[in-house]
Amino acid sequence: MAALQISRKVDYALRAVVHLAGQDGDRGCTLVDIAAHVDVSPQFLAKIVEQLAHRGLVRSRRGPNGGYVIGRPLTEVSIYDVMDAVEGPIALNKCLVGSDECSRHPNCGMTSVWKEAQDRLVDVLANTTLADIQRRRRPARKRHARPPSS
Repeated sequence: MAALQISRKVDYALRAVVHLAGQDGDRGCTLVDIAAHVDVSPQFLAKIVEQLAHRGLVRSRRGPNGGYVIGRPLTEVSIYDVMDAVEGPIALNKCLVGSDECSRHPNCGMTSVWKEAQDRLVDVLANTTLADIQRRRRPARKRHARPPSS
């Protein structure tokens, strides 16, 4: 994994909730449909969706229009919420988890740099909601029939 790269699990979780956010709220999406859109196995996605459901970020619905739907209004689900649900809190370096994690902590000048970087990152992620992502998405381009060749 490259430095500061999100995990595949976080990526799949974000893809799944963004996909659900763009769906009609009256109809649920099956796990198989979400997995196909996210490009992940349904078995792995099931574990991710379970974690998201545990936090109330998605919920399952039974019946003819059953399946998975977003569990809260889009304005109340942040990117950080999704990341935290599947991987736990962000820590750019072990020194930010606790001072006992690093023997250099008292004398290291990097701790404050890591802390500021982490705070800024968390701020962006916590203040970016699914509603924001939906506004940023480009609408799918409609395919127009080509005129017949002469």
